Amino acid sequence: MEEMPRGVPTWQDELASLMDGGLQYDGSPIDLTADTESRSKSLGFGSNSGSESVESLKDQVTGFIKSWGEMLLDLAIGCKDVVQQMVVTEDSFVVRKLRKPAAKVSKKLSFLNDYLPEDRDPVHAWPVIFFVFLLALTALSFSSDHDRSVPVLKKIRLHPTSASRVLLPDGRYLAYQELGVSADRARHSLIVPHSFLSSRLAGIPGVKESLLKDYGVRLVSYDLPGFGESDPHRARNLSSSASDMIDLATALRIVDKFWLLGYSSGSVHVWAAMRYFPDQIAGVAMVAPMINPYEPSMTKEETAKTWEQWQRKRKFMYFLARRWPSLLPFSYRRSFLSGNLEPLDKWMSMSLGEKDKLVITDPVFEDLYQRNVEESVRQGTAKPFVEEAGLQVSNWGFSLPEFHMQKKCRTNGVLSWLMSMYSESECELIGFRKPIHIWQGMDDRVTPPSVTDYISRVIPEAYVHRLPNEGHFSYFYFCDECHKQIFSAIFGEPRGPVELLEQRTETHKPDHPNTGSSDTSTTKE
Repeated sequence: MEEMPRGVPTWQDELASLMDGGLQYDGSPIDLTADTESRSKSLGFGSNSGSESVESLKDQVTGFIKSWGEMLLDLAIGCKDVVQQMVVTEDSFVVRKLRKPAAKVSKKLSFLNDYLPEDRDPVHAWPVIFFVFLLALTALSFSSDHDRSVPVLKKIRLHPTSASRVLLPDGRYLAYQELGVSADRARHSLIVPHSFLSSRLAGIPGVKESLLKDYGVRLVSYDLPGFGESDPHRARNLSSSASDMIDLATALRIVDKFWLLGYSSGSVHVWAAMRYFPDQIAGVAMVAPMINPYEPSMTKEETAKTWEQWQRKRKFMYFLARRWPSLLPFSYRRSFLSGNLEPLDKWMSMSLGEKDKLVITDPVFEDLYQRNVEESVRQGTAKPFVEEAGLQVSNWGFSLPEFHMQKKCRTNGVLSWLMSMYSESECELIGFRKPIHIWQGMDDRVTPPSVTDYISRVIPEAYVHRLPNEGHFSYFYFCDECHKQIFSAIFGEPRGPVELLEQRTETHKPDHPNTGSSDTSTTKE
């Protein structure tokens, strides 16, 4: 055996050195397994500890959510600090602008603090009360929405064009519809402008051809500019609306004076024609007439009675139409311009009387209503509806008291005034000198009776027919007896169409005197 080099320790020497350091070896076999397991456990590689240390998916998701929550909380705290430092400081723009108004409001509402317990700070108590109120209101609204049955929405369809049209002097086309007797045999011509979200197809809903023939009536209804098949107007106002009616009558060869019939908001255009072209009108009839709800000549009591009948949504829509009409398209595109047909009482934001509820649920009414709305929104733009809403609430340029018929004398001094007391040469009648007939349902909640009361006060010559138990729709839609009463009041006895050999040498004269008692009551038989 080869000898080990000198200076290199042998294994015996190394074992002896270990024994000198305190390790004792008794000659038994050394167990390396136990030492390995102890080291594995100390390092976390044991079989049991390994299975316990692996995270589940639930733990990972929980940790992720907690991390995001902490980040959002830190972000909110940071935003709060920014707001406190830049917005709600004493020198910030917001505080400077709102300090005085807030102080006034706080002073006016300070009496509410008397209802709080003495140990409660109002600064902390009122935000809590307001938050609880919002939660309760949300819960009640959610509950009522689920308790109420959801109506089935009908789809709005596009129909082929079918209207007759005339060319107006400004190059626009106006669509119209004719019913009744022909032009050469018409004893009376009646023009009907339609109301909001309507069209020429409405006319007098459900009027019988036989009734038109009995009275010799030529009934003409037309689409307002931008509605149905009529071209839009670039700068529509009440004056242009009245001009459209006159141009339509000229194009249709209506040579005699004609009657106007306005229903609901369609009466706005009748008022305009009375103002700008009174000499070409034989008389007017209105059913549930609308006026400007901001009419300055109304008393505070009349205004309050009118506005209190309307729901908050309708009041808000009037406010938008008057102040911010550019916001109206957002509402219209969510309702009748959305492609779905909403129930009538929903989009009009109104409550109806018992008779009106029966009328609007009738299948015949529903069919006409759907077809009429489909024709009204044919062009698919909100502009004509925004214009129409604006015309109702904007400054008309005239007021209803101007239609009151009265004597106006030209006086240049005291002597001329004294002479006018005994002479009619310097005096003339002003106002609308043609018959005005108004039918008002006393249960109408769309155009409340207070509107007609106001009209009767400022135009005492108007013949007001008050209708007990009638609503907004019940007297005008599909009511043969009602239509007959209207025709009888404005045309007198039925005389049929003009015979071909009959000579018409004079224009139509009013069937009623221009003055006298103007308040009558009418009931349906």
